[in-house]
Formats: sequence, structure tokens, C-alpha cells
Amino acid sequence: MGGFAPCPPEAVAAAAAVCGPVSLTGITERRGTAVWRAVGPLGGAAIKLGYGAEGAEITAREAATLDALPDYTVVAGRSGADVWYVTPWLDGPSTWELFRPVRDGSQDRAAPLADAVALCRTVADFHAAGWVHGDLQPAHGIHTTSGVRLIDFAWSWREGTDPWREFNGGITHLVAPELAARIATGPQPVKPSPAADVYALAGVLWTCTTGRWPLDYEAVGFTVKDTGPAELRQAIVTGIPLTGARPWPQFQSVLAEVLTASASVRPTAGELAGRLSEVIP
Repeated sequence: MGGFAPCPPEAVAAAAAVCGPVSLTGITERRGTAVWRAVGPLGGAAIKLGYGAEGAEITAREAATLDALPDYTVVAGRSGADVWYVTPWLDGPSTWELFRPVRDGSQDRAAPLADAVALCRTVADFHAAGWVHGDLQPAHGIHTTSGVRLIDFAWSWREGTDPWREFNGGITHLVAPELAARIATGPQPVKPSPAADVYALAGVLWTCTTGRWPLDYEAVGFTVKDTGPAELRQAIVTGIPLTGARPWPQFQSVLAEVLTASASVRPTAGELAGRLSEVIP
């Protein structure tokens, strides 16, 4: 579209119906989607717009997921061929933000440890309700005063329903090896699983701790910026060691067990929460 996409008037009106007259701040725009924060006298809302065939499809299915989740409210609509939705803004830092003291070398790790356990329990609850997220990332857990909430459900699906027609694994650096193999060899649609979510969850916490993706691509001769997702996924299937940095050895030891385990013996999100709760800060 060139520059930040214009926000549809229909979406602004939907946000204003909840928040009162709103002002908009652009948050992100990439791959056919744009997100704004709308703030008014009665509160805040997130507006997401999907444009182009791919962006519109992604936004429509995410709106459908939000509509099916009991803890979320959403208003969705169309502006021509584009799709938008409005949902209440979640106030609170992401897991990535809460782990900044760990990355900066602080030894006061009790709060980040509790935040990590809370994130795992939220994912466990999501799985217990029959859902798979499909794209857990360091910024996709928001720690609000009423608990951790997940965001960005573009690849989420409910077990027992038909998956999306094509699934490429969310962010490549956190895709589980067994999921990478299915994506590489097909057939589509590929179904993400709770076990693959747990792999990504451990990878999220590793990344939040070290500031780096968990896999040491350089050790096997890959330069990430020069390597496409398909080639990286094939390397993940073959096997890539974890990065060597261990600023929090006991915490990372638990994560390493998850990241190196096969899907059949990988712990659940609830079990990971239990193991991390035993770590000494």
C-alpha cells in the first residue's frame, strides 16, 4: 500500500463505539496486515487490518478465533476486499520485555521466573480448552494485571476442526523439528500440535533469556540473513545444536531438555510450568 495503511473508517467507528472518540497510533505493518492502538476516554482497543488476498485471509481467520475464545471480545467487518477487527487493548508488558533484566545481567530473577511459569500455565490452559496456538513468539504473551493473555492467533486452530489450508510453521526459528519435517514433505494442510507449541514455548523463553534464537545456525554453517525459511526448516529437521550462551544455567537446562526431546516425550506446557517452578531464581 505504500507507507502505513489507512485505517478503515468502519473500524475506527467500531473502536469509538467502545472507547469514545479515539486517536490512533500505528503499531506494526507487515505482510499485508496493519495494527493500530486506538485510545479514547473510555479505554483502548486494538484495530487490525488485513489487505490483499493473504492479509485479508489471515485477519479473517484470526477474528474467527478470537470470536470463539471465551476470554476475548471482537468486532469484525469488511472494507471492500479488506478485513478488519477491533478487540480490547491488553495493557501489560510482553514476556520479552519482562525478561530484559535477565538479558541485561541482573541476578534478581524471581519476577521473570514467575512470569515464565505464568506464561506456561496460560498455554497449558489454552491446550486444555482444545486449542493450539501455532505461532508462539516472545511478544505473544501479554502479562496483564489479571493474568497472562495470548495474542496473534493467525495460525491457531481448535483440535477436531479442519486446519487452515496451508501452514508453514509460524516463525521459522521456533518451529519444532517434527513440524518442520511435515511442512517440508507435506502433504498440506499440516496440523500444528500442542507438543510443537511446547517446543516453541521453550524457544520463546530461551530467546527472552539470551536475546538470541535458540538454535546455533552458525555452528552448522548457516548465515540466517542469507538463508530462506525452507532451507532453515530443512536444517532444523537434520539437527542444529543449541546456542552456547548460558546466562541462567538452571533455567536453560530445563528448556534445553524440551528443545532436544522428541515430540513423543516432550513435556506438556503444564509439566514445563512445574519444572520451571522448581528452578532457583
